[in-house]
Amino acid sequence: MPDIFDSSANSTPPRELGLKAEDAQPAELSEPLEINVGTSTDVGEASTRIIRPVEEYSMVMRDENASNGGFHAFVPKPENVFFASQHAEEKVLLLLRQHPVTQLGWIFIVTFLGVLPFLFQSVGLLNFLPADYQFASLIGWYLLLFGYALESFLSWFYNVYIITDERIVDVDFSNLLYKNISSAKIEKIEDVTNEAKGILATVFNFGTVKIQTAGTMTEFDFVNVPQPAKVASFINELLVEEERERIEGRVN
Repeated sequence: MPDIFDSSANSTPPRELGLKAEDAQPAELSEPLEINVGTSTDVGEASTRIIRPVEEYSMVMRDENASNGGFHAFVPKPENVFFASQHAEEKVLLLLRQHPVTQLGWIFIVTFLGVLPFLFQSVGLLNFLPADYQFASLIGWYLLLFGYALESFLSWFYNVYIITDERIVDVDFSNLLYKNISSAKIEKIEDVTNEAKGILATVFNFGTVKIQTAGTMTEFDFVNVPQPAKVASFINELLVEEERERIEGRVN
């Protein structure tokens, strides 16, 4: 199975926090957490970053409950979700997939092709074949259909858009043999827009979030994701928080 979501990341022992002796007191849960983002082998002083809970600066996430992911397309504050290039202190805040309504095309095809052999048998179109040949053809037909359905489902499930407290990540999963992961830091984002086209998009509230960046990949498109306006608002809140961190000197 593809290693886009790496459960082994959860088993990695945490780094030493490098706190001073006078700071080693139990902290209230509502206080921001200061962690050491350097390692013991870094040259010079390690930089520090004060991380505030996302509920403190995001109106969008304040009203959302943590989720275990599953087969949902809009997963706020996902639990036990990791990806291959995730940093040790990086936290996934939102995971997105294309809205399930956009998958009705291949679901309809699979359903139609699944009942097609029974229609052929009911009108006697396969009577010219011996019984053993008919059975073998039926098995081959459903194996091919199952393979098509499985690949379509995996393509939907593993084509994900991830927003963390440090960056945005676009995972393109074409098939079992190919995937491409692109990312951009929050501070590189220059503009965020969202659009919903068509009756289905308006009724079921899904659309595309377009993100302009100053990085190597200049545009990220979160295509057909649920609640695009809410997603765009959340990214803008992350931009504001990133700027506030810089001004307040919470990142050295």
